[in-house]
Amino acid sequence: MSANQLLLEAIALKKCVTATYNNVRMVLAPHILYSKHDALFIDAVALERDGVVPKDKKLGAFNLAGLKDLVLTERVFRPETLFDPSASKYNDVTLFTVGGA
Repeated sequence: MSANQLLLEAIALKKCVTATYNNVRMVLAPHILYSKHDALFIDAVALERDGVVPKDKKLGAFNLAGLKDLVLTERVFRPETLFDPSASKYNDVTLFTVGGA
């Protein structure tokens, strides 16, 4: 399964993924897949960074080219209220977004 397919499934089923990004192992809750400057990105909430839960939840942008060792997990997430699918940064570039936000 390609990274794109895996992330589409994760977003559709509201399942977390594990990945390494900038040499940091993360558990991510992906909320949206979009394009920017001819590259694919996801905006996701990092639920764990190297096994540690961050103090504050925030939505981060992750370039798909930088996500390594991507694995779909069975861990389900709830869409975060801090995610706004109608934000201007997503206009005309959204490929897929989580429902129920």
